[in-house]
Amino acid sequence: MKSAGRVLGLWVLCMVLGTAARAGQDGSAPTPPGDATISGRVVDPTGVGVAGATIKLAGTDAAGSQQQVTDNDGRFLFAHAQPGPVNLTITADGFATRNFAGNLPPGQALQVPQIMLALATVNTEVKVVPPQVIAEEQIKEEEKQKALGFIPNYYVSYVPDAVALNPRQKFELAWKSTVNPVAFGITGVVAGIQQARNDFSGYGQGADGYAKRYGAAYADDAIGTMIGGAILPSLFKQDPRYFYKGTGSKRSRLLYALANSVICKGDNGHWQANYSGMLGAVAAAGISNAYYPSKDRGADLVFQNALIGIGATAAANVLQEFLIRKLTPNLPAHDPANGASAAGGKVHSLMGHAFSPFAPRAKEGN
Repeated sequence: MKSAGRVLGLWVLCMVLGTAARAGQDGSAPTPPGDATISGRVVDPTGVGVAGATIKLAGTDAAGSQQQVTDNDGRFLFAHAQPGPVNLTITADGFATRNFAGNLPPGQALQVPQIMLALATVNTEVKVVPPQVIAEEQIKEEEKQKALGFIPNYYVSYVPDAVALNPRQKFELAWKSTVNPVAFGITGVVAGIQQARNDFSGYGQGADGYAKRYGAAYADDAIGTMIGGAILPSLFKQDPRYFYKGTGSKRSRLLYALANSVICKGDNGHWQANYSGMLGAVAAAGISNAYYPSKDRGADLVFQNALIGIGATAAANVLQEFLIRKLTPNLPAHDPANGASAAGGKVHSLMGHAFSPFAPRAKEGN
C-alpha cells in the first residue's frame, strides 16, 4: 500500500510540473513583472534616427517610472518594465514633444511603432518701432552732450546712420538751441567783444549800444538757426547735423570737415549740396539788413556775410573734428574711437555760437 501511494504521489507531481512547463511555453501564465520590455525607435521627418532623445516612461507608480536616452540610431529599450498601461513622453532639442500610449502585457515585449518627431515651431517676435520714435531717442542722447561740461552741442549724433529727423523734430531742436540759457550767455560775450572793438559803430556805446549789439547778435543766431536748421532742412529734406568722421588720416578728416560746410546728408541718407545751409546763410544775412546800422547794410554785404557764415561753419566743423569731442565728457557709447562714427554741431549750434566772435560780419570798408 505504501509503495502504491508513493507511485501515485510521484504521478501527481509529474502532472503538475508538466502543466507548469507547458504554461510557461505558451505564455498563458504570468511571469515575474520585471521581465517585460519596451523598445522602439525615434526618427526625424526624414526618417533618420534622432540620437539623444529623452524617453520618459510613466508607470502606474513611482517605482515603475523610468527614463532612457536614444542611441546613435534613435533606438531605446526599457528592459525591466512594469506591465500595464504604458505612457511614453519623447522630447529632443529642436523637435516638438510627442506622446505614446499603449498597454504592456505581463512578461511580454512591447514593440512601439516608429515615432516620428516633428520640427519644433519657432516663434519669432518682430518689434516694429516707428522711425520718429528712434529719432526722438537719438535726440535725447544728443542733448546730453555738452562741451566743457556746460555748452550744449545739440546738433550732434554719435550714430553714423542716425534716423532722419522729421520737420517737427527739426523745429524742436532749433527751438531748444535758440532758447537755451547758455545761448543767452554766449550772445552776451559776443556783444561785449563787439562793443569793445566798436563793431557796428552806428549802435553807439554805453548800455544802449550794448543792448542793440546783443539784440542783433541774438537775432543773427536765432534767425540762422531757424532758417538753416529747421525751415529749409524741412523743405529740402536735409539733415541739419554735421556727421563727425573721427577716423582716417588727419588730412582726410580735415577735408571732410571743410567739405561739410557746403554738403550735407539728406533725409534719404545720401550726400548732397547743402542748400539749406548756404541759402540759410544768405537769407539770415539779408534779414539782418532790417536791424543793423545803415552803413552795415547792402546787397554786397549780404553776400559777403553769407560767405563769412559758410567759412565760420567750416572752421567750426574743423574744431568739432579735432577738438570738441575731446572736451565733451560722458559721450554715448557710439564713439568712433571704438569703431563707430560720431557727429558734431553745425555753426548754428551753440558751439557755432561760441565760435562766432572769431567770424565777425563784414562791415562797410572791410
